[in-house]
Amino acid sequence: MAETAPLARSSIAPAAPEGVVAGWVVSARVSSAELTLTDLSPLAKVAVRADPLGSMAAALAAPDATALVTSVVPGEWLVVAGAGAQVEVMEWVESVAAPADGLVSVVDLTHGRALLRLTGRRAADVLAKECAVDLSGRRCPDGRALRTAVSGLAVDVVRDDRDALPSYLMHCERSSGQYLFDALLDAGSEFGIDVDGFRSPGIQPSEGTP
Repeated sequence: MAETAPLARSSIAPAAPEGVVAGWVVSARVSSAELTLTDLSPLAKVAVRADPLGSMAAALAAPDATALVTSVVPGEWLVVAGAGAQVEVMEWVESVAAPADGLVSVVDLTHGRALLRLTGRRAADVLAKECAVDLSGRRCPDGRALRTAVSGLAVDVVRDDRDALPSYLMHCERSSGQYLFDALLDAGSEFGIDVDGFRSPGIQPSEGTP
């Protein structure tokens, strides 16, 4: 059945062929390349600010809190879940925040930010051309998150390996998404980079999460 809900678009032009996931126009391309770049902007993205030493911080650190909770600045977290899950994530975070001590702010960033994933054995080599920080395995192990300049932009980088391959999530302002995407494609051309399509949910909530 054809999707009739209003359609949202990432700031990054989808590679053909196109499809629709959770109301978003996405690339349905399937790449078999060893180094891939994927636009994950349709994933739910919720920002949380709270006391870095308070009960909210402890709740977000719980293993069953959500599929991916990252913090690159003390007292600030980004919660990422499947496409279309932002309402559920917001409700979950707000329910956790209700009994928390201190002020907690929760903001849905899903449509205001771009999210990219660079995956492959040469992923760190691509980033080395665009970033002054060493993001290789020794300096940036799986699970590490930091805010740095990539291609001249302020970007939150999260090492989030996939199937034993180095993989990096990059989160930036929506208006910079296409620029960052194109810069990484250009930097990765010598390594055989290719665009891979969006497959939902991309990041799955753990059991017991929203």
